[in-house]
Amino acid sequence: MPSIHLLSDLLISQIAAGEVVERPASVLKELLENSLDAGSTVIQVQLEEGGVKLIRVADDGCGIARDELALALTRHATSKIGSLDDLEQVGTLGFRGEALASVASVARLSLTSRERGASHAWKLKAEPGAEPEPAALMAGTVVEMRDLYYNTPARRKFLKAEGTEFAHCADAVKRIALTRPDVAFSLTHNGRNILQLPPADRRRRIADILGVEFVDAARPVDAQAGQIALAGFAIDPTRAGEGRDGQYVFVNGRFVRDKVLAHALREAYQDVLHGSRQPAVCLFLAIDPGQVDVNVHPAKTEVRFRDSRGVHQFVYHAVNKVLAVTAGQPALLPASQSAAERPLPAARPYYPPPHQASLGVAEPAASAYLAFARAAQAIPASSAPGTSFTPAAPEPENAPPLGYALGQLHGIYILAQNARGLVLVDMHAAHERILYERLKAAFDARQVATQALLIPAVFSADPLEVAAVGEHADALSELGFEIAPLGPNQLGVRAVPALLQGGDPAALARSLIEELREHGITRMMTARRNELLATMACHGAVRARRQLTVPEMNALLRQMEETERAGQCNHGRPTWTELPLAELDNLFLRGR
Repeated sequence: MPSIHLLSDLLISQIAAGEVVERPASVLKELLENSLDAGSTVIQVQLEEGGVKLIRVADDGCGIARDELALALTRHATSKIGSLDDLEQVGTLGFRGEALASVASVARLSLTSRERGASHAWKLKAEPGAEPEPAALMAGTVVEMRDLYYNTPARRKFLKAEGTEFAHCADAVKRIALTRPDVAFSLTHNGRNILQLPPADRRRRIADILGVEFVDAARPVDAQAGQIALAGFAIDPTRAGEGRDGQYVFVNGRFVRDKVLAHALREAYQDVLHGSRQPAVCLFLAIDPGQVDVNVHPAKTEVRFRDSRGVHQFVYHAVNKVLAVTAGQPALLPASQSAAERPLPAARPYYPPPHQASLGVAEPAASAYLAFARAAQAIPASSAPGTSFTPAAPEPENAPPLGYALGQLHGIYILAQNARGLVLVDMHAAHERILYERLKAAFDARQVATQALLIPAVFSADPLEVAAVGEHADALSELGFEIAPLGPNQLGVRAVPALLQGGDPAALARSLIEELREHGITRMMTARRNELLATMACHGAVRARRQLTVPEMNALLRQMEETERAGQCNHGRPTWTELPLAELDNLFLRGR
């Protein structure tokens, strides 16, 4: 067996480099973090061949003293921590004291710096026996890394194509730039100017990097509780995409990939995303440094929270609240508007819905509105098959957000006009969301009202279904159902939730019994509760092809304006859209 011996300093650094220097983008990230920690206001990045041949980072920070240049290239040398207490309260981005030494062990590195107040700059090459030499530099520090992995060819062959490595480097610059909109950044690659970011506010910087389209399609997030705060933007659910690469989450200015935060976002979007779509977000979490451990991984992209459940709940509720807007409520801000310029919400007049029991509405309506509804009903609708139109609605200037109903298209869509233009509503999807939200509220309050059926709805069932009804009778009652065996192969529905009285009792009962048999009452009432209620709402919602009266259509519009998340159905599809008059004028070339 070979004898035990100490490794050389070079080999130790090369082993450490395997953890810190995964690819050129890893080097760039560390250098950018050092520049920000030095108080820089302008950072210039120059790359060649995807960062493999050259990474040059120049800043105007505080600089490094001549006598400390060699120390800066030594492993475990740093100016940012001095004790365990400092490590537990890390307020800087780079602090491990490994980056420069690790890079110098696998590439040709030089360091040029001019300390503030010094007469001139000094340059030091990371070579054995090298001494600092006078150099020309106005201010700050320049770090040059050339020929990555020139001395470890086995590592170099694992690098990807130049375009791929550059894309990772560009992403590293963008992530850092998102956290510090007050700092100017520039990026060149092979002599071409790629990115030029002047100082800006947070909204402008996000638009510059992630695109104006993202900001226009996102909702502002701004929440605080004690020493934890969350700010940024979360995509409108109806505009979410398929990829997961649009999630930028930062903790105390550090880009992270954290399971706790990712799960909180998934939960917040659970009820409003369609299919496999993923939420795009750009969120900044600020938390007491003592409550988060950033020293989990050498690359510092993972963190550990002391109170992970508390952080999860805070992020979940902050984002969920932003998503829980009612239909017609203005949630999106113009791209040119900064958070500081955000207007206070204007007081919205109350528009009482007309009486219509079939849609679950029993509130009294205003006399003026009832007069309009009666007048509208008194005039016959168009006889065109599948389409119904009404006389002109009241003037739209003072109309509620979703306006007044004009008619129904093919028994599927409601057409309405508001002050801005034409509103199109998918009536089944909208009613489905309304019922779902009401079912959740009633179930949480344990106030699911029951409606007895005059004639029981009878359907065939196998012995296992009959047994399941007997076993879970109490749970079914809690959900507002009364189902009883009428024979060895028959079940009868005697009562249903009042909110779903317009649905098909037998179909509702079948779906509920199927859930009970497959998942059991315990799991169904916890993890799958919302899925169950969503299924119930889908069966109870007004069906497509049903002709609605004008009061019914307007009742649905008013309910949407009072229901959270009414912009999406239970499956994440949009429930309504708006065509402004300007778009309609453009379509018909008016004014040209």
